[in-house]
Amino acid sequence: MAEMTMIQALNTALKEEMERDENVFLMGEDIREMGSTFGVTTGLYKIWPDRVINTPLAEAGTANMCVGAALYGKRPVFEIMFADFSTLIYDAIVNQASKMRYMSHGKVCCPVVFRGPQGAGGGIGAHHSQTVDSWFMNAPGLKMVEPSTPQDAYGLMKASIRDNNPVLFWEHKALYRVPGDVQTGEDQIVPIGKAKVCKEGTDITVVAGQLMLMRIFKLLPELEKAGISIELIDPRTIKPFDYETVEASVRKTGRLLMVAEGCREGNWTADIASNIGETCYNALKGPVRRLGAIDSPIPYATAELFMIPSEDSIAKTIKEMVK
Repeated sequence: MAEMTMIQALNTALKEEMERDENVFLMGEDIREMGSTFGVTTGLYKIWPDRVINTPLAEAGTANMCVGAALYGKRPVFEIMFADFSTLIYDAIVNQASKMRYMSHGKVCCPVVFRGPQGAGGGIGAHHSQTVDSWFMNAPGLKMVEPSTPQDAYGLMKASIRDNNPVLFWEHKALYRVPGDVQTGEDQIVPIGKAKVCKEGTDITVVAGQLMLMRIFKLLPELEKAGISIELIDPRTIKPFDYETVEASVRKTGRLLMVAEGCREGNWTADIASNIGETCYNALKGPVRRLGAIDSPIPYATAELFMIPSEDSIAKTIKEMVK
């Protein structure tokens, strides 16, 4: 076991998978000498100069090249410099990669990973600080994962590269340099579609990931002092969602709060909340609650932090629900 940042954990996972399978290769802007914008691919081009490929500012063309390569047996990992730019490759993801298995009657698969940083925390404005996961929830055929810790980043990246379906892998830029213990090896692969119960409790179930999860961890001493016992769940995979774990928790606590960084309007939490409301209706002591960002473009600099759920707003909502 070693202490790593999420950047180092992702780099280690990519390196190990490229060593394991010669069909794995990387494409993206500035991913060779520069090691990508945040350093995730640092040094890999020195080992595999022909499998770490710099691309021009032509995301749509590059993404479709990756889809084509995947159809011919390769396992490309395409880095989107910022997840916000996934709009430029939306057709490749939603109309091409996600539909290949269905359109071919299961004869071909499309094992491609689209990865990149999302979320606020860098103060870099409306085109670089968005949380994009909800944009893809209505597209069948995709898997979508969001690691919150270096350990999960390592295990989920390995699982995503090995999966025979297209995977969207969203990292959070504010967590890139947060260190954590990472155990490497085959037994540390995190299965896609399995949530993690980070803390057991009896009064309320709180589902949150990435930066929101970290904020709730900071609140635990305050809430425990107030006599509130939280069951905290990190979904890790947004699509397909682990309903079984959350439903079991809600039947125990009787309350559910979902906290996500993206805009509350049209957020993926709305779909989950609706389904939990149906399946756990008799167990709920009150309505399912959701917190999300204000329905507005994200402003520049530190003002962006006023847009997303704060520790104060999360604590206030939890106390209201339990009261």
